[in-house]
Amino acid sequence: QVQLVESGGGLVQAGGSLRLSCVDSGRTFSSSTMGWFRQSPGKEREFVAAVSWSGASTVVEDSVKGRFTISRDTAKNTVYLQMNSLKPEDTAVYYCAAKYGPLNEYNYGHWGQGTQVTVSS
Repeated sequence: QVQLVESGGGLVQAGGSLRLSCVDSGRTFSSSTMGWFRQSPGKEREFVAAVSWSGASTVVEDSVKGRFTISRDTAKNTVYLQMNSLKPEDTAVYYCAAKYGPLNEYNYGHWGQGTQVTVSS
């Protein structure tokens, strides 16, 4: 069973950086496409980035491209989201997700509990 636990959220000033981590405690990480999503108050959850099971391929949503980087360390069963040049509009709850399927933003079946990121202006 895939159990995902996020950490690394917090309060940061605009222009700052945070690195989110997601650990797969169920140890089924190696065969899963992993993604990050976010949800702001009053908005629908949106896709941020995803990484293939091998870590060789990634996709990043246009609004964060060049600022956010997704990566994974299979030895540690962990996927990361490095967030640089943060903006107030990046404020959201960030969720880690996993699926057994292609590298895209669709059909994730396993979710973490989320971690809050707040960017002050």
